[in-house]
Amino acid sequence: MDKEKLQKKLLQIFEAEPQKKFQVQDLVKVLDMEGAGQFKFVVQALADLEHNKQIKLSEDDTFSLIVKESPKTFEGVFHANDRGFGFVSVDDEELDDFFISPTQTLAALNGDRVVVEMISEGDPEISKRPEGKVIEIIDHALTQVVGEFRVDPDEIMPDGYIGTVHLKDKKLSNIKCFIEEKGLHPVPGEVILADITSYPTQTLPNIIKAVAVKVIGNVNDPGMDILEIVYQHNIPTEFPEEVLEQISKIPDYVTEEEKVGRVDLTDQDLVTIDSIESKDLDDAVNVWKLPNGNYHLGVHIADVSHYVKPKTPLDKEAFERGTSVYLTDRVIPMLPPKLSNGICSLNPHVERLAMTCEMEINADGEVVNHKIFPSVIKSTERMTYKAINKILESDDEKTKERYTDLVPMFKDMAELHKILVKMRKRRGAIDFDAPEAKIIVDELGHPIDIELRERGTSERMVESFMLAANETVAAHYNKLHVPFVYRIHETPTPEKITTFFEALNSLGIEVTGRSNDVKPKMLQNILKKVAGKPEEAMVSTMLLRSMQQAKYSPDPLGHFGLAAKDYTHFTSPIRRYPDLMVHRLIRYYKENGTSEQVQEKYRDKLDEITLHSSQMERQAIDAERDTDAMKKAEFMADRVGETFPAVVSSVTKFGMFIALENTVEGLIHISEMKDDYYVFLEKQMALVGRHSKRTFKIGQPIEVKLINVNVEQKEIDFKLEGVKDIPKSDLLEGVELPEFKPRDNNKRRFKDKDKKRSHGNKKYHGKDKKNFKGGQKPFYKNGNKNRFNHSNKKGRRSRKFIDKGVR
Repeated sequence: MDKEKLQKKLLQIFEAEPQKKFQVQDLVKVLDMEGAGQFKFVVQALADLEHNKQIKLSEDDTFSLIVKESPKTFEGVFHANDRGFGFVSVDDEELDDFFISPTQTLAALNGDRVVVEMISEGDPEISKRPEGKVIEIIDHALTQVVGEFRVDPDEIMPDGYIGTVHLKDKKLSNIKCFIEEKGLHPVPGEVILADITSYPTQTLPNIIKAVAVKVIGNVNDPGMDILEIVYQHNIPTEFPEEVLEQISKIPDYVTEEEKVGRVDLTDQDLVTIDSIESKDLDDAVNVWKLPNGNYHLGVHIADVSHYVKPKTPLDKEAFERGTSVYLTDRVIPMLPPKLSNGICSLNPHVERLAMTCEMEINADGEVVNHKIFPSVIKSTERMTYKAINKILESDDEKTKERYTDLVPMFKDMAELHKILVKMRKRRGAIDFDAPEAKIIVDELGHPIDIELRERGTSERMVESFMLAANETVAAHYNKLHVPFVYRIHETPTPEKITTFFEALNSLGIEVTGRSNDVKPKMLQNILKKVAGKPEEAMVSTMLLRSMQQAKYSPDPLGHFGLAAKDYTHFTSPIRRYPDLMVHRLIRYYKENGTSEQVQEKYRDKLDEITLHSSQMERQAIDAERDTDAMKKAEFMADRVGETFPAVVSSVTKFGMFIALENTVEGLIHISEMKDDYYVFLEKQMALVGRHSKRTFKIGQPIEVKLINVNVEQKEIDFKLEGVKDIPKSDLLEGVELPEFKPRDNNKRRFKDKDKKRSHGNKKYHGKDKKNFKGGQKPFYKNGNKNRFNHSNKKGRRSRKFIDKGVR
């Protein structure tokens, strides 16, 4: 028997009993090679197998198989960076995100679902994340591309291709997209939608092939820039023919037949309160004092579920869209305008079908009685926030005279609002009151101004009433223990709260309580401690980043940020599918009861509905952020060279994000901070000058100069002005810093053992932004999606995810 065959035979014996230990005599006997010459060959084959680390020799002179552990693999989502590397956020929440080097991505694109194999484990002590390599792409997130069709006369196209698509997405900046000739043949300058036919591979890592399927318009058409974003985020812009056919049969008035079984509230004074430009009025309210001193609060919501029946084309389309999307100068509605602006809109002086939640609320803000039922209403007036604020804040005589019959109710509303605010504060609700802006555009879509939205008494008052209704409805159906849709905001993880508490301790702020048993009241008290102090903005930002994202769920897990045991979204079924589903369930249980058999109908469907709704919400918010960022960049493009007062909104190893008074945000890259070598202190969230001790923290006022705007990439870059007035600190005392000396080219030189920055080093960060190695929390997990590409996007999580804006 030759050597290779003998080794193979031996391995088969070991593999048949991988845990058994074999003596040489046992093996030669099994092989029937007990002769002196044959014995020698067996021993030699065993020695070779041991040398190749296929078997091992124990101290008792026995051999056994080396059982190799299967490589650890995980499924997750790939998050690309325009410099080639990426991260994979895995489904196992106990694991940090994997850092993926440019050579290990398998040419995955941003958002792809992948299988990642662990190369090395992370080390939390030095903030080094695990490293991995992508070994399989399960599903591509990108199926279509959108952009301007171009033909370069100097470029020789491969056979079968007619041109390229210009991709604006930063994550696709290294990708070239070729358009095949077998589809539409667009004209250069037209913006097209193309189906991807071939994805990047390891041999062709930067090539996408696609077929043009739709011409959207010309690149210079007004509003085309926003429309590109709409298509990039795969948001549908047109309703299918079968949907339009279905709604054509819906009457634009309430019929007598539709009123049967409903409570008639048309004799009650009730009003809608919205912004002046609102067209879809989906909630109306009324308030009066009861003889016992309590308050009656009626929240009347458009009964959209009456018109959107299950298993119809309209319902399918509403589910797919999930939400209406609001993009600067347009709304992409979840429902066709005939419904959203017509029969489902609670327009004044006309009958409308509603779902009503009536509450009796005592002086402590507690709901002591409630009813939930379908109704018929007739709005008395279409009120605006501005008009209500004139009455309640300015005591404007002209406005009060115009609405003289309703003024007493508005004053009762204001009283009830104060009671509800006190109640929420008492139980620990956390109030993140960040400024919001409205971008004003001209008829061509060009931004001409950015206005701060003012949240006056009326805005906050309506919010209080919607919160009360949402909680009451959620508590009612949770108590019945029936399948239902909830809006949840889970308790922050102990790890995030521990990090937050450590940061507070470094600022000298005392914290009471345990990180593994955090309560909303604890965090509210922290915000109270810093209210009005210089560190208020920084603490508020750090706390916001410690929070989880709110989402939809069939499980009643409560709402941490609102300190609510039960919470749902009941109040906006015109623009949110979960609210529509809540109405549908209310009607279903009212008509059929709550027996086990009745409950089975929706029990297994709600997981898919809530997951999809949460995904569509994030998609809409991403599109809204991209649009706002683009329009803000466009607004600032004509202001390069101007100086502005600003505040530091976020501090990172590569510089600072700053916010102007109009909410425009941009980056001061560390390479523009030329007065010193700055050190990033993560726990203190500060940049400190090594020699000057100048210190930059969140919330700090500074003067900046606009130096560059890239509208296409939504990037706004600033530099510091007037550094002499920057405060100094002793935060670097006791911090070990690597030695360095400046290079001739004004770059720093490291003199540590490796003469390079170690993986995950958080203590020293220089001007050269090319040295990032993945040691920090990735950009897509801290609310700042373009952390490494000068984005002007906010360094804080959207307020929508903690449900400040409930309408």
